[in-house]
Amino acid sequence: MNLSQKTLDRMKTLTELHGAPGFENLVREYLRKELEPLSDEIITDGLGGIFAVKRSGRENAPKVMIAAHMDEVGFMVTELKKNGLIKFVPLGGWSSDVLLSQKLKLRTRDDKEITGIVGSVPIHFRKGGKDKKTEIKDMLFDVGADSEDDLREMGIEVGDSIVPDVQFEVMENDNRLLAKAWDNRYGCLIAVEVLESLKNVDLDCDLYVGANVQEEVGLRGAKVSSNMVKPDVAFVVDCSPANDMMGKKDDTGKIGEGTLLRIMDRSMILSKPMREYMIDTAEENNIKYQYYTSPGGTDAGSIHVSNEGVISGVVGICARYIHTSHSIIDYNDYKEAHKFLSELVKGVDSEVVDTLNGH
Repeated sequence: MNLSQKTLDRMKTLTELHGAPGFENLVREYLRKELEPLSDEIITDGLGGIFAVKRSGRENAPKVMIAAHMDEVGFMVTELKKNGLIKFVPLGGWSSDVLLSQKLKLRTRDDKEITGIVGSVPIHFRKGGKDKKTEIKDMLFDVGADSEDDLREMGIEVGDSIVPDVQFEVMENDNRLLAKAWDNRYGCLIAVEVLESLKNVDLDCDLYVGANVQEEVGLRGAKVSSNMVKPDVAFVVDCSPANDMMGKKDDTGKIGEGTLLRIMDRSMILSKPMREYMIDTAEENNIKYQYYTSPGGTDAGSIHVSNEGVISGVVGICARYIHTSHSIIDYNDYKEAHKFLSELVKGVDSEVVDTLNGH
């Protein structure tokens, strides 16, 4: 693996940061620090999205937006119980079967992080037998407190956010990287590193690179940032679920098989001109890619119907086990996605925008 220490450090920092939907400020502060030296200006929207601007200096240059999202699936505290246990609700899409006994960390108002375990009634005492499925509404978060007063002394309050407590790790096969929140700290990482690689490149477009808030709860931040930037073209960078665990030939989304060409999901159908532009760019630059469809959506779903309509594409990779505590990506997929996004941006000029818009 030819992974630089700088990229490894960024991966570790970004994936370990605490950033549930609506609580993205630590990720935003990190992105500001990384993006500022690479940009002409930093702009933010009213919900908390952040974008670096790289101007081309050309008159009437088209605007290209690269949009990640900062938030990860997490939880919110809804009740402090008298016995010191905590009730919570999901922020984003969680399946109940991936939660019991998981170690999570709660972030207090003053940014202290407190570790706890998701607990439930032991199978020995469950009504309905040991096979009865435990729903999230019946789970409790245990931080080792004995009373509601204990919880308050720790600084815990209703409305605090919770995310998995997981350390970034390079696996034995050192192309495989294990972490929480690859969805979508992958996008935050590639946004920073593509802007870095284009810092001294003369572009024919004005480039806006950054990340939105609250994607996991309904693509909310993307609508706001797109209204602010008013891009002509948008490339969304997001991490999608791999479906390759059964080892079947027709599995979609295989880690190690390259960047994803997302042709359809529940939020957007890739337009024919954008599909052709993306395929041509991949083929001309020898980029490894795989076709992908998804039952989910990305911020492109919101961006492409904002303003008067914004031609959009998604430059993604897939990870195994997203929307759980631990997910795995392949570094080679990241390299292909990085190269793909860089070439797509470098190719955009006014003529390409007209073609993409069907003019």
